[in-house]
Amino acid sequence: MTKIEYNIEIKASVQKVYQTMLGLIDKKTYENWTSIFNPTSTYQGNWDKGSKILFVGCDENGKKGGMVSKIVENQTAKFVSILHYGILDGENEITTGEQVEKWAGGHENYTFSESGGITTVKVEIDTIEDYLDYFDQTYPKALEKLKEIVEN
Repeated sequence: MTKIEYNIEIKASVQKVYQTMLGLIDKKTYENWTSIFNPTSTYQGNWDKGSKILFVGCDENGKKGGMVSKIVENQTAKFVSILHYGILDGENEITTGEQVEKWAGGHENYTFSESGGITTVKVEIDTIEDYLDYFDQTYPKALEKLKEIVEN
């Protein structure tokens, strides 16, 4: 796997950015910025350390799919680490086999820091070669959307 990184500066408190990004006060704020990846993007579960969380969206035929993940760490307004260990195929959670072998065990980490009223969000993702271009094209747009939501 390859580790890729994206950063954005947002004119807001670290607490506001953290709560908005994770959809802690209103889940719609998470769904709004992640709609860049999939218009139906949402999550099922919670952000508590040790919790299972499903990142879910529907394909063009309305079939549910996504990632089966675990919150490895959640330090309020500082750091969130997500371990992806399976995929969601309809209602089936697939955590072993060829479909998940390549990337299972990959992390997605969010680091938050504030200085002078500006919060920097650093996103680090473990990904496979097949998804590098997709993330490079999509993640910066999603972070711009997050910035727009938080600053307005």
